Amino acid sequence: MSSLVQSVDWLAIAPPTLAAVVGLVVLVADLFIGEEKKAVLGWVSVAGLAASALMLLPLRDGDRATFCLTGDAHACSYTADRFTLAIQFLVLGGALLAALLSVTALKDADKDLPEGEFWFLLLSSAAGAALLPASRDLATLIVALEVASLPAFALVGIKRGDKKSSEAALKFFLSSVTATAVSLMGVSFVYATTGSLYLTQIADKIQHVDGQFHTLAQAGVVLTLVGFAFKTAAVPFHFWVPDTYVGAPLPIAAYLSVVGKAVGFSGLILVTVVALPSYGDVWGPALAALAALTMTVGNVGALRQQATRAYSAVRLLAWSSVGQAGYLLVPIASAAYSKDADKAIGSTVAYALMYAVVNLGAFAVAALVARTSPLNRISDYRGLYARSPLSALILGFFLLCLAGLPPGIIGLFAKVTVFAAAVDAGLGWLAVVMAVNVVIALFYYLQWTTLLFRAPEGGSEKHRVPAPLTAAIALTAVLGIALSGAPQLVLRFSATGLF
Repeated sequence: MSSLVQSVDWLAIAPPTLAAVVGLVVLVADLFIGEEKKAVLGWVSVAGLAASALMLLPLRDGDRATFCLTGDAHACSYTADRFTLAIQFLVLGGALLAALLSVTALKDADKDLPEGEFWFLLLSSAAGAALLPASRDLATLIVALEVASLPAFALVGIKRGDKKSSEAALKFFLSSVTATAVSLMGVSFVYATTGSLYLTQIADKIQHVDGQFHTLAQAGVVLTLVGFAFKTAAVPFHFWVPDTYVGAPLPIAAYLSVVGKAVGFSGLILVTVVALPSYGDVWGPALAALAALTMTVGNVGALRQQATRAYSAVRLLAWSSVGQAGYLLVPIASAAYSKDADKAIGSTVAYALMYAVVNLGAFAVAALVARTSPLNRISDYRGLYARSPLSALILGFFLLCLAGLPPGIIGLFAKVTVFAAAVDAGLGWLAVVMAVNVVIALFYYLQWTTLLFRAPEGGSEKHRVPAPLTAAIALTAVLGIALSGAPQLVLRFSATGLF
C-alpha cells in the first residue's frame, strides 16, 4: 500500500511561503512596536520581498513539483518550472518596487494609512500572486487568485475617511466577486465533465467527454476564463480600472497595474494552454476578440483624457494599462492557432516583463510629481524638465517604451514580438487591429512626452526625492535602459518550458 504522507519540497514553495511568513511577522510585530518605530515594518517588508525574489535563484536548474497525486507523478498541485519562475520574478519584483514606493507614501500620509495592516495586506497579496503561476490544479488556481485579490480590495480602500478610496474599493470588490463566482461555476462544469481538477488530467480527459456533455464542457471553458479576464482588465471586465487606480494609494495602483495583470494572464495561460488545449476552437476566437476590443477601448479611453482634469495622469495610465492588456492577450489567443504554443506564450511573458519595468517606472515618477501636485493632472507635468531634468528624461523614456519608439528599444522589441506571434498564427486581422492601436497610442504618449520639455507656466519648484523613491525610479530606469541595449535577454528569460 502506497503511503498517503507526502514529503514537501520546501525549496520549491519557498518564494510565496517566505512572503506570507514575513507578512504574518509584520502583522504580529505591529502590535508591539510604538508609533515612532512603525517605519521599520516597511523596511522589513521590503527585505522580505527581496529575500523571496532571491529564493528563485536555487530553482533555476530544473523543474520541481510537489503536492503530487499519489500514483501519478505528473498530476501535481505545485510546479516550479521556467514559466513559474519567470512570472514569480515579475510578481515579486513588481511587489518590491511597489513596496519602495509605499515607504515614501506612508511617510507622507502622516499616519492616515495604518502601516502594519498595509504591509500585511501587500505581502499577503504578493504571496497569493506568486502562488498562482505555480498552481497546476483548478482549486489551487482559484484559491491563489482570491488570496491575491482579497487583500488588494482592502489596500484600495485603506485611506481613512477618503470617500473616493472607499467607492473605488467597493466597485473593485463587487465586480471581482461577480467574476470569481462565474469562474467557480465554470470550474464546476469542467470538473463535472472530466472528474478531475488537475490541469494535466483535464487536458487528457476533456478530449473524451460524452457527446451529451460537450456543450456543458464548452460552457465551463468560457466561464472559467471570466475571472482571469477580469484580473487582466480585459473588456468588458475593465470598468473598475480607472476609478480604482484613482481611489487607491498610488503605489497600490502601480501594484495592480503590473502584479494584477500578471495574475490574470498567467491564470489564463494555465487554463487555456495547459488544461484545455483541445478546446482552442472555443477559447482562441474568444481571446482574439477580447484582445481586439481591449486594446481599442483602452487606447480610445486614454486618448479622451483631458490634461487639466483632476487625476488625469493616473487615469491615462489606467486606460493605457487596459490597452496594454489587449496586447498581452494577443499571443495567448495566437497559441490556439500556432504550431508552437510555447513560443507564443513566451511572447506574452516577454511583453509582460517589459511592461512591468516601464509602467512601474512611470508610476514612480507620477508618485514624485504627486508630492507637490496632489491632483496629479497631466498639465502638472508641463515643464518637469526645468524642475527635475533627470525625472523628466526618465519619464519620457518610459513613455516612449510604452509607445514602442526609440530610444525605448525594449518597447519596440516587445511589440514586434507580439505582432509576430499574431502573424505566425495566421491572425492577420488581429495584427492589423494592433497596428492601428499602436498608432492611436503614439498620439497620447507623445503628447505627454512633449509636455515634459515645454516651458513651465508657473514657478519651477524643485522636487525633493526621498531615498526609497529614488531607488525605485533608478532601478526601473537602469533595467529599462539595459534591456533596450540587449532586448534578446527578455525573450531568452521568458522561454516558458510549459511543454
